[in-house]
Amino acid sequence: MNIILFDDEQRIHLLPLTYTRPAADIRIGILTIREKWEKYFNLSSSSLTEPYLEAKYPLFTQKDNLLINGRVLPDANLFARLERMDIGQALVKDKLFIAARLNDSGLASFDRHASNYHSYEYEDALTVIEYPWDIFAKNAEALEADYDLITKGRTSAPLSATNTLIGDRIFAEEGAKAECAILNSTSGAIYLGKDSEVMEGSVVRGGLALCEHAALKLATKIYGATTIGPHSKVGGEVNNSVIIGYSNKGHDGFLGNSVIGEWCNLGADTNNSNLKNNYAEVKLWSYARKGFARTGLQFCGLIMGDHSKCGINTMFNTGTVVGVSANIFGAGFPRNFIPSFSWGGAQGFETFTLHKANEVAEKMMERRHIEFNQIEQDLMAYLFETSKEFRVWEGDHRP
Repeated sequence: MNIILFDDEQRIHLLPLTYTRPAADIRIGILTIREKWEKYFNLSSSSLTEPYLEAKYPLFTQKDNLLINGRVLPDANLFARLERMDIGQALVKDKLFIAARLNDSGLASFDRHASNYHSYEYEDALTVIEYPWDIFAKNAEALEADYDLITKGRTSAPLSATNTLIGDRIFAEEGAKAECAILNSTSGAIYLGKDSEVMEGSVVRGGLALCEHAALKLATKIYGATTIGPHSKVGGEVNNSVIIGYSNKGHDGFLGNSVIGEWCNLGADTNNSNLKNNYAEVKLWSYARKGFARTGLQFCGLIMGDHSKCGINTMFNTGTVVGVSANIFGAGFPRNFIPSFSWGGAQGFETFTLHKANEVAEKMMERRHIEFNQIEQDLMAYLFETSKEFRVWEGDHRP
C-alpha cells in the first residue's frame, strides 16, 4: 500500500505555515504529522498538495494508494480502521474527508470529495489541525501520544547525575546531553532527541520535545507542552509553543502560545504578548477571510512563517501573524498582521525585495549545511508574487 498525504481546502486556514509546506509537514508533539503516519505504517509517504509545492514535495503513486488527509493525526484506532479499507472506499467524520483507498485510475480522478466514493462514517474521536492555534493548543496531547509511540519497549540513554530528574516520563536518545538541569515530567513527558543538549541551569516542567540536534541554552525556562524542532536553539522563557525546526530564539525574552516556522530568528530580548490587558478573546489574522477571525482563546501569541526574522528587543502584540521572509525591527509594537516580505516595524514597512530575502535565506541555510537550491528559489519567487496583495505599500522598495 502506498501512503499519500493530501491537502484539502482547509489548508488556507493554516497559512502562513502552509505557504511553504503541506499540512502534513507541520510539527506537533515530537514528530511532524507525516512522520507520525510513516511510523504507524512503517512506510514512507508522499504528498498531494498545491502545484507550486510539487517540486519540493513530489507525488509518488502505485496501483494501491491510501490517501490520508494531512491535517489528521493518527492514533491506534484510526490506523486499524484504515488498514481494513478496501479499494474504492472512503472514510469520513461528519463533513471531514479523512481518507480514501484508490487504485491508480481512481487516483487520477481524485477530487477531495468523499461523496464520490463508498463512504463510511468514522465513529471514534479524531485529532485534527484546523487553525494555526490548534498546533500549540493540542500540542500537549500530541506530545504524550508521540512519546508513547516512540519510546514503547525502549530504554532511555542515561543522563548525568548532575541533573535533578523528577517523574518517570523522561527519555533521552543516544547522544543527548544534559548537565545541572531540573527536568520535571510530572506534568508532561520530556523527550530529548538524538544529540540534543540541555545546558546548565535550565529548568523544564514538561511536556517538552527537544528534537534532534536542538539545544536549550544556559538557564532556559520551559513549561507548558513546548516543542523545539530539529537544529533549533532556544533560550529565555518559553511556554506552550512549537518551533517547527531550524530556527533560533537563542537569548532571553518570552515566547508563549506561539508557533514559529523554519529558518526564523528571534533577536535578543524579543517578547510576545499572549494575553490581552483586558483578558478579552484574541483575534488572529485569517488569510481565508482576509481579515481577523475569532480564536475562542484567551491565550494566543505569535504565528511566524518560514524565513522571518526580528531584531533585538522586538515586541509582538497579542495574536500577531507574521508571513514568510519578513524582517522586523525597531522600537514599539508593530502591527499584528505583518505580510510576507515586509521590512520595518512600528514606524512602518517597505517591501523586503526578493533578492535581499534570498540572500538572507541562503546564508542562514548554509550555516546548517543545507543548500538554498533552485527549488527553494522558485518557491520564494512564487510566494513573493502571490503575497503582493497583502503589502498595501507595494511599490515602495528597499534600496
